[in-house]
Amino acid sequence: MKKMIIHGGNRLSGSVTIGGAKNSTVALIPAAILADTPVKFDMVPDILDVHNLMLILKSMNVHSDFADGVLKIDPTEIIEAPMPSQAIKSLRASYYFMGALLGRFGRATVTFPGGDNIGPRPIDQHIKAFKALGAEVVENEGTVHITTSGDGLHGARIFLDLVSVGATINTILAAVKAQGSTVIENAAKEPEIIDIATFLNNMGAHIRGAGTDVIRIEGVSTLKATNVHTIIPDRIEAGTFLSLAAAMGDGIRIKNIIPEHLESFTAKLVEMGVQLQVDEDEAYVAKSDDLNAIQVKTMPFPGFATDLQQPITPLLLKAQGSSIIVDTIYPQRVKHISQLQKMGAKVRSENDMIIVEHTDALTGATVEAGEIRAGASLMIAALMAEGETQILNADNILRGYGSIVEKLTALNADVSIEDTAEIAE
Repeated sequence: MKKMIIHGGNRLSGSVTIGGAKNSTVALIPAAILADTPVKFDMVPDILDVHNLMLILKSMNVHSDFADGVLKIDPTEIIEAPMPSQAIKSLRASYYFMGALLGRFGRATVTFPGGDNIGPRPIDQHIKAFKALGAEVVENEGTVHITTSGDGLHGARIFLDLVSVGATINTILAAVKAQGSTVIENAAKEPEIIDIATFLNNMGAHIRGAGTDVIRIEGVSTLKATNVHTIIPDRIEAGTFLSLAAAMGDGIRIKNIIPEHLESFTAKLVEMGVQLQVDEDEAYVAKSDDLNAIQVKTMPFPGFATDLQQPITPLLLKAQGSSIIVDTIYPQRVKHISQLQKMGAKVRSENDMIIVEHTDALTGATVEAGEIRAGASLMIAALMAEGETQILNADNILRGYGSIVEKLTALNADVSIEDTAEIAE
């Protein structure tokens, strides 16, 4: 386990370049096994989830190589084999191997995935879609067994009862090589879904409607990569740095963004009074004072992302008055609240709402990152606080934010990572 040590209070300035989207990457890597040729990704973030997914690939005799943001994957010698349970349980996105293996072999056996504990996130919509495509699904003691009969998967009309990014992507992965036509209704519209569809279409898939609530897929028999797929910028990392810049910045430029992916977030910053200038592929946040309290309600894209409600919370502490956050996606996503309170934050959770009061000062403390975005929230609060903050379980931050120490240090932050196991010895 690792811990992040931050000596807060430094004003931050300079520029930071946003990496490739974590939420795209963790789906693109399983999607790569559908290819009949080697594939190559560019702008891959150097995060723990990528390395865990590479371990899973290795267990299936899929060779991969990662250096300087480029990930090469060769699935041409793939075999069916049990996947390492530790890697599977460490990240929820491993469930994309269900759809990918089903599309590749017509069957899959996957241990029920782990990842962030932020409340119920059932996979019933994934299973419903697989069954509609002609698969049989059996769940047994945390393991999902998916099989098909002799004629394999076939196209179907699937209506998702809930708007689910994971179920939408998994259905695409399973259906892309199925016989006939598949229609996914009430599909999620997130930019990451468009990224997955773009990757697959460039290999010969026939997917239309990605980014809308109806996606149509004509099954194909083979997928062949002919170019490098560049992963879209990470809108959640961008939002995290926007919040950090507004809270502690004396002028920070955030490069490599797609402004359209951030409109619901930047609109709230403007509403607060943040001094923000958005250009074609970057944003500049000037020193921002006299901030206003706001209300935030998380919604599926293009609404305010649930992954950004925690990173914006420390910034709301600087606003005059009471701000309210309602997370309609994961109401139980409150692991950061008790930890922020340790630092003196006037924030509380009640009746499925997070209420954030103006707080004059934060003090360094020992806190724990319960999951990725809670860790991001604590990281921003630690930069705002006087004194030293130690964030335990910092592995969770490293799961979602590539090169984070280097990026923060370049902005004049005093940040380091230590291995707690080495300290114990």
